[in-house]
Amino acid sequence: MARYLGSKCRICRREGSKLFLKGNRCSTERCSFVKRPYAPGEKGKMGKVTKASYYAQQLREKQKVKRMYGILERQFRKYFHEAARVKGKTGRALIQLLERRLDNVIFRLLFAVSRNQARQIVRNGFVYVNGRKVNIPSFLVKKDDKIQVKMKQKQAFAKDNLEVASKSRSVPAWLFQDKENFRGEILRLPEKEDLVLPINDQMIIELYSK
Repeated sequence: MARYLGSKCRICRREGSKLFLKGNRCSTERCSFVKRPYAPGEKGKMGKVTKASYYAQQLREKQKVKRMYGILERQFRKYFHEAARVKGKTGRALIQLLERRLDNVIFRLLFAVSRNQARQIVRNGFVYVNGRKVNIPSFLVKKDDKIQVKMKQKQAFAKDNLEVASKSRSVPAWLFQDKENFRGEILRLPEKEDLVLPINDQMIIELYSK
């Protein structure tokens, strides 16, 4: 993934929604989006004079989802084409692909305070899937897969993550969490109803279908 060196809070302000990119800070009064709930830049506070076109709304929805999961355009488009080949609703398949990413699963299990931190934990080789080390953040988990985080000398760091994340989030119903042993299991595939932040998947499908 390409590195974004700017302020993550600017991303939330640009998309007009909290994307929880900075972990626990996003749930406190220190959150920049709470202080300045308008787009960054000199004209951001003035607001838009004209109503955004439907295409602009579609584009913003796609950008919001990309930035929330921390992936780039090429990979996101690849997920769309893969979802389009699946029988059933394309939007449902797209959400499942995004939620099944290993870095997202670590985040959902509360073993990391943000997806960015979860990505670092995976890349550093602390995550095992069915007993095998996996250091690829985009690895897609399946139903009945068993996840474990082994940080050895850094167990205190993992416990702090769990304690902090538990204050503002809960584990979704499609996952099982064993917080004592830093383990998790995929009970079923995720659904749109399991999302904390609403995603208008129909707008994204329409945008890529043009």
